[in-house]
Amino acid sequence: MENAVFNEVYDLCMRAKANSATLARARTEVKNQALCTFAQLLRDNTAAILAANEKDLANAKENGVKDTMLDRLRLTEARIEGMAKGAEDIARLDDPVGKGDCWTRPNGLSIRRVRVPMGVVGVIFEARPNVAADVAALCIKSGNAVVLRGGKEAIQSNRAIVALVRRALAESGLAAEAVQLIENTTRASSEALMQMRGLIDVLVPRGGKGLIRAVVDNARVPVIETGAGNCHLYIHADADLSMALDIAVNAKISRPSVCNACETILVNEAVAEKFLPMLKEAMDAHHCEIRGCERTREILPDVTPATEEDWDTEYNDLILAVRVVDTLDKARIHINRYGTGHSETIVTNDLSAAEYFQSAVDAAAVYVNASTRFTDGGEFGFGAELGISTQKLHARGPMGLTALTTEKYLINGNGQVR
Repeated sequence: MENAVFNEVYDLCMRAKANSATLARARTEVKNQALCTFAQLLRDNTAAILAANEKDLANAKENGVKDTMLDRLRLTEARIEGMAKGAEDIARLDDPVGKGDCWTRPNGLSIRRVRVPMGVVGVIFEARPNVAADVAALCIKSGNAVVLRGGKEAIQSNRAIVALVRRALAESGLAAEAVQLIENTTRASSEALMQMRGLIDVLVPRGGKGLIRAVVDNARVPVIETGAGNCHLYIHADADLSMALDIAVNAKISRPSVCNACETILVNEAVAEKFLPMLKEAMDAHHCEIRGCERTREILPDVTPATEEDWDTEYNDLILAVRVVDTLDKARIHINRYGTGHSETIVTNDLSAAEYFQSAVDAAAVYVNASTRFTDGGEFGFGAELGISTQKLHARGPMGLTALTTEKYLINGNGQVR
């Protein structure tokens, strides 16, 4: 690792750490003011943000970034308005800091357990500039400083957004330095951030499987795994097939590049002959390639043969793996083997099948008769999300304000000794 890059990242982390106490102690109304100011600044500077984003899009196209990934990078007036609304929604949510419970021990000790900020949150993310806005807003409300390291594809957009976050903090009397953007987008800067033990309290990677694995394997700071989304849709034997088709199209087609998009559809053999032609017609209309198992290809002979790798792949593209299964339990076995613990759904009218699926499938979000695309902090009522945790310790699923805090015990006595 280059010393100059390490020192640059170290300096930014030191600044965030030095200013973290200001946010940790800030009153709720002041944090809310900063969020509302940020929302208004986003609206007032929409044209400038879009101009910066156009530069990112042009560079990405020159570098051969595929269309589905360009959609993750692209900002529109509606998406910027969504970022602004997200900040305002977070301002309206209860502040978790200071919440908790208390009890008194027989010896007279009074014990309070309260929620406190994590401290300094580090986030490594790829070509999604809305992440900068969402994460910064959540960190402000939860009292955390944050160090952001976005991908090179979104650097101009990230600069524009983070500048507005810092301006909102300053105008609200809070420390702008509590939010830092690493503008060096080389691999060395990510590696440096992973080594900031003592400065970064938790590091969250938001991106593809490769990024997440690199952070988990190499970080010397605590990490929360997020994002990898090999999500499944299972069509049960007694499913409403019209509903199943609507859910399949939404889960796969609405935004194929995001982590809550469906990548594999499992179809019970009892409805395969009727459902699969319906599915293919719908996917053909959206130019989505189907890769099917042998039994799928008996019904749809012109689809691409699926390989073992297909069951394990998060495509982030207009490609869909399809497999015919004998039973609900075979669907469960497939999902628990190949899934990433993100989001899974069953379409069924059988209550016992739905209950079995939700209890037996190992994932952060398990749906009945609904699209996986709802696994999102905003859709869950969190205003936004830091990421979608696919692990089981500390946080699981969409990470909102509470997931950005930890516990602290405050004990008062009157001379007790042990």
